Amino acid sequence: MFAEIRLLVENLIQIHQALFEQPRQTIRRELMNEIDWSHRLICIKGFRGVGKTTFLFDLVHDKYPEDKTCLYVNLNNFYFTKRKIYNFADEFYKKGGKVLILDQIHKYPEWSEELRACYDNLPELKIIFTASPVLRVIEGNAHLKNIAKVYHLEGLSFREYLNFHGDFNFRRYRLEELVSNHQEISREITDQVKPLAYFEEYLQTGFYPYFLKNKSFYNETLLKHVNLALELDVTYLNQIELKYLPKLRKLLQIIAGEVPFSPNVSKISNDVETSRATIMNYLRYLKNARLINLLFSNGSEDQMKKPDLVYAHNTNILFAVEPNNINNRNLRTTFFYNQVGYQHTIKGSKKADFKVNDNYHFIVGGKYTEPEAGTYAAADMIEEGRGNKIPLWLFGFLY
Repeated sequence: MFAEIRLLVENLIQIHQALFEQPRQTIRRELMNEIDWSHRLICIKGFRGVGKTTFLFDLVHDKYPEDKTCLYVNLNNFYFTKRKIYNFADEFYKKGGKVLILDQIHKYPEWSEELRACYDNLPELKIIFTASPVLRVIEGNAHLKNIAKVYHLEGLSFREYLNFHGDFNFRRYRLEELVSNHQEISREITDQVKPLAYFEEYLQTGFYPYFLKNKSFYNETLLKHVNLALELDVTYLNQIELKYLPKLRKLLQIIAGEVPFSPNVSKISNDVETSRATIMNYLRYLKNARLINLLFSNGSEDQMKKPDLVYAHNTNILFAVEPNNINNRNLRTTFFYNQVGYQHTIKGSKKADFKVNDNYHFIVGGKYTEPEAGTYAAADMIEEGRGNKIPLWLFGFLY
């Protein structure tokens, strides 16, 4: 028995070594610089295919190269049908292990109890794990509420996409910097590249790193991951019976065909053939899965309060799920919400499209869009702005 376990552990170590010896193409993510790596229990959440596993590989290459005290493990491995995470971590720890990286924690039952046992009993062990964006790591989780630090790996920002395709090294900017100094920042960037030459392609096929493998099948790959998110993440992790999956798919199709729109929940419930309360829950599930964004005028996300507007989570989803609903207005507002909303609070505004951080009111439009009193304009198809008029593409440099 012990010989079998030792052999399995050695096999996991060999898999770790083989994975990190393979040549690969990667995009370094800004999140790597923003995580406080001193925490003992770190969760990286993200949509399917957004690059969580690649992010972990980059982490090992950057921080733990040739370090045998660090081990990457994918919990898809059948080894963990026989053995608990805690028992494995305890053996790894006693043999000098310091950093255990667990990919796809949501594939393992009783994961939160196991992680809590590791945290309490293995004080010098750091655990970094990835999870579906739907997984409740802190909210409503008594085991990890006060000890786990959660970060979200979002899709590529326009800045990250531009850096990769043009071999640039543009840095991210704070929102306050863009607002107060956007002309100088725009000049610094446009002196090196024509950002609008890349912008349209980014809106279609640039948010997810699928293009690294096969750009020709980008939409097919995205649709596959959207369906997997609905079939596995949204239904399984929210304990929804699989027989209701067609209703979720129909709801997403309705949303994609109409966004951005103010939802008539009663009509939608009739179309989907389910209750109003269920539609409200489904909207929240789709938002948590990073498939849509919800806009509230007061910022409140009470599960029974109807959102003022519904948006697709990002423009790539629009092209893949409902290309017939593609127009400039839709693309511009979806891009703005997606890029700005990742790290800033966004609410509805009575005098503009969005209110950001309870301070800035933004109107989003084309190159002739002008800011009104007390507002800013995020204008498409301009390289450089003036005053309170800022190029829309520049908001893709916030992360």
